[in-house]
Amino acid sequence: MKAILILLAAISVAAAAQAQAPKPAQTPAAKPRRAPLPDDVEKRTVSIWSDATRMAAHLYLPKNRKPEDKLPAVVLCAGTGGTKESTGTRLGPILAQHGYIALAFDYRGWGESDSRLMSVEPQSKRGESQEMTIKVRTLRGQMDYAEQTEDIRAAVSYIVGEPGVDPERVALWGTSYGGGLVVWATGNDPRVKCLAAQVPGMGGGPGPAAQKAAYDLATKQARGETEPAPVETGKLTGLLARYTTMRRNPVKSLGYNALEAAAKITAPSLFVVAEKEEFGGNPAVETAHKDLVKRGVPSEIHVLKGATHYSVYAEAFDEATRVEIEWFDKHLKPLRGEAPSQK
Repeated sequence: MKAILILLAAISVAAAAQAQAPKPAQTPAAKPRRAPLPDDVEKRTVSIWSDATRMAAHLYLPKNRKPEDKLPAVVLCAGTGGTKESTGTRLGPILAQHGYIALAFDYRGWGESDSRLMSVEPQSKRGESQEMTIKVRTLRGQMDYAEQTEDIRAAVSYIVGEPGVDPERVALWGTSYGGGLVVWATGNDPRVKCLAAQVPGMGGGPGPAAQKAAYDLATKQARGETEPAPVETGKLTGLLARYTTMRRNPVKSLGYNALEAAAKITAPSLFVVAEKEEFGGNPAVETAHKDLVKRGVPSEIHVLKGATHYSVYAEAFDEATRVEIEWFDKHLKPLRGEAPSQK
């Protein structure tokens, strides 16, 4: 990924960074069925600022809403390699048709969102305007727990400020890698009032050996003895090797534990899991669910019979979507006396 000359304050940063972005990995999750936007749904393109970086997003709204309406909202969070153009393009309009305002977005450095920038030469002295011309590298496709959970919280911050949204009825929906992220976000953000996580990856953090390796890598990154952020290194392996443009930085797993975060959740939580899950995440889901039930938090596990991980984007999509919308109807709409949708 070549360096570019950039004026930090210029609007052209986004365009220049995006021009170098690799195309998303072609995976089952990134190749959804496309359908025309329904006549009763409005779609808007919006921008979300997350830690001073612009994220691209789509907002889906029911056209039949009234100016005085305050509707429940669902923030859609993609999995590995996913973008607002994948599952969000399918699920957003469906949610809008059921009376929700849905927000689908691209994490920083994914899809059409701007990237975090890494200086490749020392910064020169800045003038009073704080502007400079400097050579940088765009960091794209990074799997970064800290950054992406912050992106989710920025998306929540955006949606609670949207006219027509009831800020007391905001839900998170996440799939796969994003399913673990929304579990963490729900446990750490009291604004989230409902959760649906499908085929979530929510491991309990690195074990002792992996933790030591991550700390050793952190030392090398800090001392400049290896890439400060993975670009040439950090390629995914095993079942995730298909995501050729993604990069993993084990240092970013330090301190992140979705299972520990689940122990802090007080919002009604639905987990949709594949019976033949090949990534091995179901035991962690069961642990989280049992703890929620023990603490009196509404929680359910819905098993997609015969399904594998990627079935949730294909043959199991309709079933998963149905139970998720039923969950939102049950736990979000009654807060304002609305009857569950019959659609």
